[in-house]
Amino acid sequence: MTRSFALAVAAAAAVGCILDAQTPATAAFPLGGVWSLNRTSSELPRDIGFNPAWMAAASKETQSAGSGGNSTGGSGGRGRRGSSSGSGDRGGASPFTGHQESYEDAQRVRLMTADARNPPARLIIVDGPAGVTMTNELGQSRTLHPSGKEESIEIEGVPFSVTSRREDNQLIVDYRVDQNREVRYTYATEANPTRLVVDVQFLERGAGDKEKLVFEPGLPTDATPRSANAAGQTAAPAPGQPAHETFDQRPGAELRGLTTVGLLVEDLSAQASACGLSQDAIESALSKRLTASGLTVKRNSDEDTYVYVNVQTTVTGGMCVSRYDAFLYTHATANLTYAKQPVLVQVSLMHRGGVNVGAPAGHGAAIVRGLESYIDVFTSQIRDANK
Repeated sequence: MTRSFALAVAAAAAVGCILDAQTPATAAFPLGGVWSLNRTSSELPRDIGFNPAWMAAASKETQSAGSGGNSTGGSGGRGRRGSSSGSGDRGGASPFTGHQESYEDAQRVRLMTADARNPPARLIIVDGPAGVTMTNELGQSRTLHPSGKEESIEIEGVPFSVTSRREDNQLIVDYRVDQNREVRYTYATEANPTRLVVDVQFLERGAGDKEKLVFEPGLPTDATPRSANAAGQTAAPAPGQPAHETFDQRPGAELRGLTTVGLLVEDLSAQASACGLSQDAIESALSKRLTASGLTVKRNSDEDTYVYVNVQTTVTGGMCVSRYDAFLYTHATANLTYAKQPVLVQVSLMHRGGVNVGAPAGHGAAIVRGLESYIDVFTSQIRDANK
């Protein structure tokens, strides 16, 4: 049974939905349950997103110059898909110098755009008085507190300022991208038929691209134990029914009892070294982070459960470009459908990755900071699972 399915079972049990596809959500907290995306009923524009930062500056300059050219329209984002008329030199400052987008702003744009263009196939929502936790089929979670006050959360190691609030049966969540841009998610349940509708809008000075996601209740029709006890164990099957596999369904169960991890940093290329990256520096920084969280660390080890770090660097135009990833791996025996007996497999428990572009000076330090933030996410989840 897959880890994502186990997470779905655990989350559904927490809200009392216990995987009954037809169980309606409660009136007080209507979003709770397991929801599967219906792509046919959804409206999924392929190019949803923000205008590039330089385009917003160009538009602002054109307006201040009193241009009579065509507007991009109230729907927002249209300039991204076609060139504007009247693009000759007006004698003013270059629009490319109007708005400087920080690295973190660019990361927030990338993550929000990826979320919208590739929505989760399944959402497991725990909706209660303490907050709303949403988990996708990859096991990635975020928890919101709909008080109407701004709070800070991390998505794949990138900080976001988020404001969420309830209005009737709706949950409205605003993700701040930068000073002038945000992404709004509006969640609402509907009856007859029962479904969860999520409206997404990219807001740039009040307007922007939209999409509509429609989720139906329940899971795909793979094997599902239909009830669980408070300890997180599957209930006994009815007489004459095949026994279900017993497993720990509690959130974070795969991390419980974890006290020792290996650490393996992949060898770096000559280009990475030229950009200031050092395998020893990465290993030392991450080992220190893991040890500070209370874990015992075995360096240069990929036995049992371990953190694997890979950095791929290239140099182009005098700039360093690095893709960096951190994985938490373990090994387990599994019953594969095509195998006659259990086999040993490698399991990815967590993964975070990012891209950094910068000058050689300071590039290595930026990569280390990014990897440290991923390790902090790992250790935080391990700590929460073991409380």
